[in-house]
Amino acid sequence: RPAPRGAGAAVAAVTAGGAGMAAGGQPGLWEQVCAEYEAEQPPFPDVPESKHASVSLEAGTLQPAHTEQLYSAPAADNVVQQLLPCPEPPDPKTCSPREYLENYIFPVLLPGLAELLHQAEKEKCFERKRTKFIASDFLTEWLYNKNPKRKDESFTEFFSIPFVSDWLKDHPRPPIPLSLLLSEEAASLIIQSFWRGYRVRCDSEIQELRQWQKQLREERNIIKRVKEFWAKQEAK
Repeated sequence: RPAPRGAGAAVAAVTAGGAGMAAGGQPGLWEQVCAEYEAEQPPFPDVPESKHASVSLEAGTLQPAHTEQLYSAPAADNVVQQLLPCPEPPDPKTCSPREYLENYIFPVLLPGLAELLHQAEKEKCFERKRTKFIASDFLTEWLYNKNPKRKDESFTEFFSIPFVSDWLKDHPRPPIPLSLLLSEEAASLIIQSFWRGYRVRCDSEIQELRQWQKQLREERNIIKRVKEFWAKQEAK
């Protein structure tokens, strides 16, 4: 049979190594890989050796022990930061597109997207089809104010940003509908006021009064008199 290649060769070698240890008692390839991996791992501070992650050589799988003690503590992030060296960012003019994104774009953009989602939740964008919230406007305002070059400057609203105001001069936006600008309390007050007025106008006595006022306007020609009055006032 031809010799296995690629991933098949690695699987065959690991299987043969495990079988060799079972037969002759000598450590196989898998055991050597596990031992080298453990030797390369840095020791965890304030954690006894007995609580480190154990490796089951017979089963051929990694079985971490007491994982909640290692990763559930708030100091786990600090431990990882201390163990991992902080590489210097590459030159933005000569680095690859991926390095530029990972070192110069994502560290600024991802926190802005997180704030965007929090603000969208406050504006109830996930509950309604239409809202006054414009995601691109919020992200532009957030990134502009979080710019390190504007560290000591005051907060600037979206429409006060220089390039935004210049753009809107040539590309004005249509006004936002009033239904999107009103809060739930203001909208409920308008609806209740209209409904109360409608119920009052449906009363028989109010209907009679409105008919009398209509006849009075027609007989005395109130509209014409009002126009003559204002014409005299403007002529003075």
